[in-house]
Amino acid sequence: MIVFPNAKINIGLRVTGRRADGFHNIETYMIPVKLADALEVTPSSDGLFAFTMSGIPVEGPEGSNLCVKAFRMMQQRYRLPEVKIHLHKVIPMGAGLGGGSSDAAFTLKLLNRLFSLKICNNELAGMAAELGSDCPFFIENRPVLATGRGEVLSKVKADFSMWQILLVKPQISVSTAWAYSHVKSTGYHLPDADKFPSDTSSWDKIFPNDFEEVVFKKWPEIKDIKQSLLALGARYASMSGSGSAVFGLFENLPDYRGLFKDHFVWEGRML
Repeated sequence: MIVFPNAKINIGLRVTGRRADGFHNIETYMIPVKLADALEVTPSSDGLFAFTMSGIPVEGPEGSNLCVKAFRMMQQRYRLPEVKIHLHKVIPMGAGLGGGSSDAAFTLKLLNRLFSLKICNNELAGMAAELGSDCPFFIENRPVLATGRGEVLSKVKADFSMWQILLVKPQISVSTAWAYSHVKSTGYHLPDADKFPSDTSSWDKIFPNDFEEVVFKKWPEIKDIKQSLLALGARYASMSGSGSAVFGLFENLPDYRGLFKDHFVWEGRML
């Protein structure tokens, strides 16, 4: 069985304070986009577990991969047999696009279908939250306002279908842990989910990303990408999550040939 774990972008990201558990309270609009990995899980014919990868290289031991952690969690709770997992990575890491979180959440959903476990989305989201703050978002995989540490999700009825996305990631990976250790909590808030403004002329003021200040200071080339997207006519441009990917929203994609050499570039739409 094969699924395609997709990425997300953030429209606005406010860090409103530090929590007693060591995490930060945030507010952000999370929007799924069509950029995706490929994930295959099949029952093991020889009774042995296997995890293989292709595409973008991923460092670290097998057991640290979120797909493996998601499987082991489900296996322990539901006594699942061993499986074979293959992950083909397309979504770049250290980009603020939620690729690893999406892989984990889609592993949970795929196992639920593969073994006919009939687990409801609320229960899946609870398990996903144990794997990472962004993971619950990918269970229902639709536009939301995420609050708390990112696991409290409120539906957004805004229509994003008209936007075309130009996403650029330089050869820089920003550690989420580093970003959170350096970001300053602003205490400011985003508009409520039922008050999402359709007029984009005010988005740059209403939907800032609090991580941009610290990330741009350390890596000014990421700021340059944002400025380039705005110069191309983006109605809104922002770093996604804690970086390093930057995206611009366009009514019609511009000619950007030659502008982003040696960068990962993707153009597409929201889901």
